[in-house]
Amino acid sequence: MLQLLLLAAVGFWAGAQNALAGGGSFLTYPVLLFAGLDPRAANITSTVALFPSQIAIAWSGWRSAEGVGSLTVKGLVAISLAGGAVGALLLLETPVSFFARLLPWLMLFATVVFAFGQKIRRHLPAGQHLPPVALGAIQAGIAAYGGYFGAGIGFLMVAALTLAGQGVRAAATTKNILAAVMNAAAVAIFAFSGEARWPFAVALAIGSVGGGLTGGWLLLRIPERLLRLGIIGLGSALTVWLFLR
Repeated sequence: MLQLLLLAAVGFWAGAQNALAGGGSFLTYPVLLFAGLDPRAANITSTVALFPSQIAIAWSGWRSAEGVGSLTVKGLVAISLAGGAVGALLLLETPVSFFARLLPWLMLFATVVFAFGQKIRRHLPAGQHLPPVALGAIQAGIAAYGGYFGAGIGFLMVAALTLAGQGVRAAATTKNILAAVMNAAAVAIFAFSGEARWPFAVALAIGSVGGGLTGGWLLLRIPERLLRLGIIGLGSALTVWLFLR
């Protein structure tokens, strides 16, 4: 019971983090590893656990989502669903031992994306936009990565959408919708995989929904820079630990 209460507390923090700056999986994933889950089961359980809070966050801003040129929101949603499903199926076919060896590199990649996502976005060339076809291809790759591992997808999507011509606010709203959609495909597959650890997932999910709902309140009181630095530090430490263990 104490373990489940601690997981709910971490879930609350992760939900608030997703509402504020993104990166909630940097919190839920390592705590599941420390709880004794193998890397693949921890990844699957984390994805399932954060899904309810992602739905709540996406629902609150779905009217502000935008497409890009001929690529409509519905088109982006369809691409994200397909990519998320492909990534989830690929994960289930990946041996646990191979995923454990791949994991440090995935975490390193996600940490770098999280750390430099905003800087990359600020240096995007003005007046130069990705064509809709290129955005669709990039989104398919991001969605497959999201279904497979997922950490850092928000920053990848915001970078791609702004490079395609969306404003930052519209891109942030659209990526919330697409993140929820790609994870919906993954969760639908993971739910029947037998690898999700449901007591842990439910505890994290309850906490994450509460955290997501209070994220707006926290946004007025906690500096985002402090949150980002904490997540970057956690991701860096976890990456080093995964390489050394």
